[in-house]
Amino acid sequence: MDLIIKNIKTLVQIDESHRPYVAGKEMANLNTLPDAWLAITGGKISSYGSMSECPETDSPVLDASGKLLMPAFCDSHTHLVYAGSREIEYIDKIRGLSYEEIAKRGGGINNSARLLRNSTEEDLFEQAMKRINEIISKGTGAVEIKSGYGLETGAELKMLRVIRKIKESSPITVKSTFLGAHSVPLEYKGRQSEYVDLLISDMLPKVADEGLADYVDVFCDRGFFTVDETDRILEAAAKYGITPKIHANELDYSGGIQVGVKHGARSVDHLEFTGEDEIEVLRDSGTMPTLLPGAAFFLGMDWAPARKIIDSGLPLALASDYNPGSSPSGDMKFIMSLACITMRMLPEEAIHATTINSAYAMGVENELGTITIGKKANLILTKEITGLEFLPYAYTTNLIDKVILNGKII
Repeated sequence: MDLIIKNIKTLVQIDESHRPYVAGKEMANLNTLPDAWLAITGGKISSYGSMSECPETDSPVLDASGKLLMPAFCDSHTHLVYAGSREIEYIDKIRGLSYEEIAKRGGGINNSARLLRNSTEEDLFEQAMKRINEIISKGTGAVEIKSGYGLETGAELKMLRVIRKIKESSPITVKSTFLGAHSVPLEYKGRQSEYVDLLISDMLPKVADEGLADYVDVFCDRGFFTVDETDRILEAAAKYGITPKIHANELDYSGGIQVGVKHGARSVDHLEFTGEDEIEVLRDSGTMPTLLPGAAFFLGMDWAPARKIIDSGLPLALASDYNPGSSPSGDMKFIMSLACITMRMLPEEAIHATTINSAYAMGVENELGTITIGKKANLILTKEITGLEFLPYAYTTNLIDKVILNGKII
């Protein structure tokens, strides 16, 4: 036994059922244990129970009196490898320009692409590790990171190699996603199909050859990539055994959800425009609907219909969308607060959506996301608080006392 945590006020998100995710009305039910202990052995959860049955041990002891212990957050959608920042566009947004208008002027994603192409792998890694350490301090224990600010073969590979180095260098669990189809680069303006050809014939084979991506993503939405183009890209990725994750329906009813489900996407993300047809397609699909309220908040967009999705019996995940243009924050506790305040999710639902369901959305549900014997000990110990409802309620207060990754206190 490496560590035993005693006198836990409440042990949150206990689940020995090994279900891959939680859906519909079950999201309102959260299994907890008051006055508990938990033991960690070999970096994994080895046992837990009521303090009345706590074993005697010579192992190191961490006292958790008045505190909650829960799984670390899993952030299944980020773009945190990028160069510089885009606060000037933030001022443009304040003055009334839309996300699409900024992109058409050569800003947005293409602005980040210009900065990234002129940055070295070492510089990108150094910048990204500051963000990684930031999100760890805020309770995130697993993160999916996308490319997509290169928009040319060399720069996309550069981003993915930086993500691989993060995997090798940080205690956080990392999944990598190839998002060459994030936007059409300025040099291909008016020649979008040619850029898709380049992505399929040059980028994808090189990404696959180096084993750089766990997933492939496409921004399938109005003004970006069409359903037919998305189809072509995902069919090509399937030949290399790379599973999709899709940006879908952020700006309109784009068909992105449907094409994602068609290709067995692990998740479809954003979903501000989700109606009955989209909900029906998602039903029993195995594709996780994932909402990114940080982007809607920052861009002043409509909120995704979280209540409608959950009340329809579907599962739901939440992620930060940490990126320089539309969601410059990786604070998952704040994402929980946004979900509760603006989308009327219950605290229990928000915890499921940021732990087990978001673990599923990035393919790590068998090792993370719940308090389960044998799972990796990636945990959050809160400060002394009244209960789990206080986490989203106190939306700017730092309530994280300690973060434990791979069984070690960070």
